Amino acid sequence: MRATSIALKIALIAMCAALYAVLGYATYLGLFTPIIGVVRFWPPVFVPAVFSVAFGPMIGGLGAAIGIFISDMLIHGNALLSLIAGVPANFLCFFISGLKVKRKIVHSIVPFLGTNLVVVSLCIIGSSLNTVPWSLSMIYIGATIFSLAIALASLIKVRKWAWFYGMASLGLLIGASWIGITVWLFSQFFVLPTGEQYLPFIVSLAWMLWVYCTEIPFLLLIAPPIAEALERAGLSFAKEES
Repeated sequence: MRATSIALKIALIAMCAALYAVLGYATYLGLFTPIIGVVRFWPPVFVPAVFSVAFGPMIGGLGAAIGIFISDMLIHGNALLSLIAGVPANFLCFFISGLKVKRKIVHSIVPFLGTNLVVVSLCIIGSSLNTVPWSLSMIYIGATIFSLAIALASLIKVRKWAWFYGMASLGLLIGASWIGITVWLFSQFFVLPTGEQYLPFIVSLAWMLWVYCTEIPFLLLIAPPIAEALERAGLSFAKEES
């Protein structure tokens, strides 16, 4: 696909936002429900990741930001909370995820390994402070190790995705941290949709770990194969514009 027009890019952003919002809302209604307070279990993260990789980080980032705002309005209806927490967190996560870093495979995988090491360390710290139950912490660590196994197994056959594993992990950690901190900050001034207020800062760690550890497997397992299929079909143009 050759140089794209502004109209096509807008259409792709709209498509990304619509798919993200619809799948997110369907997940909330039928398959899963919020578990850690106002921060939901969110498997549809692979949608903007695919758009970010296949069509460019700005398209994936903006599509995610708009899509999460739409789903937030359908689910809890608090526009201020969405604009403070969900919208910028999703934009940062998926914009960073689509940034192609042309480095050697060893350098590309460093952000992934470093990010997961930080997450595992925070899981242990959270459990030590009684912020995250040890049983839940073990699940988080298991999800992190599972993600690491996915990446390493994939890199044995397809090394081209090394950059994505690193940037997606880094982007998700930044987005998850943004959500954890801003939702806590919001609770200091307003009542959360769950009815909570004046929560201690340490809960931001629990939210951050929840977001990262429950979403990273979906990012790494689902996004690359779909993006690969789009590239083989000639429907991806991010490479041409990078």
